[in-house]
Amino acid sequence: MKKISYSKDVDALSIELSPEPIVYAEDEGQVILHYSQDDKLVLVEILDFRRFMSNETLSALLTT
Repeated sequence: MKKISYSKDVDALSIELSPEPIVYAEDEGQVILHYSQDDKLVLVEILDFRRFMSNETLSALLTT
């Protein structure tokens, strides 16, 4: 993993997995997946991160 950053202004977490150039992205609701030319996952963005983590954490606790 190369870099993890959080932007408090927009409440978004970015996880850079590769330095390759981004060619396209897919929107999966609160998660945006960015891919390289050869379909390699380059960057993951989680929008509304505080709310996302709260919901995901609660779901994980209730299902275990």
